[in-house]
Amino acid sequence: MNDNVIKFQRPKPPKPPRQTPPWLRRLLTVLGIIIALVAVWGYFQFAGSKP
Repeated sequence: MNDNVIKFQRPKPPKPPRQTPPWLRRLLTVLGIIIALVAVWGYFQFAGSKP
């Protein structure tokens, strides 16, 4: 058995890139904004300056 042999094969067709559906992209954007607002609120609530 000689492993030093070139095997001629057809190239495999490239897979198309996966695309995120528009509703999922919108949902992730809204969730990101909500998480950012909660993080900012939490920061100013617990680590903000004292009056």
